[in-house]
Amino acid sequence: MKQHYATLLLIVLSVCNSYAQNDTTKIKVNNTEHFLTTIIGYPITGTYLYDGLEEPIIQLNANGTGVFQYKDLSKKNISWGIESNSNGNPRFEEGFNSAAYTLWYKTNEDTEEKWVATQFSIHYDKKKIFIAGERSKEYQEEIK
Repeated sequence: MKQHYATLLLIVLSVCNSYAQNDTTKIKVNNTEHFLTTIIGYPITGTYLYDGLEEPIIQLNANGTGVFQYKDLSKKNISWGIESNSNGNPRFEEGFNSAAYTLWYKTNEDTEEKWVATQFSIHYDKKKIFIAGERSKEYQEEIK
């Protein structure tokens, strides 16, 4: 009976573990592999703006696509992700009332896979998320 219980427990734990992992995308930059995820436990998808301006924008979609609008207002479709480990757990540095991540993106018209890294930070007390310290969006924490 104990053996059946242990076997059942092992199956349940392995199933839970496999579902707990986030999807990742593997990229290669300068011969170094990086893993990306679009899920970090905060509502990071949406439109990021300069304070007080409607354009230019950065739009991050849940499926890892989006739009990057440059200061000249030209728009490029992008693929994006937050740096993570191979299991999809995001890599970040915890600060005082903030966390800093690395956002990787590339334009979809780029055939050479030139990924660009930029800072992505969450400021808990302001309830704001910033891309490159310039464009931001407000967020609300979900009550669980």
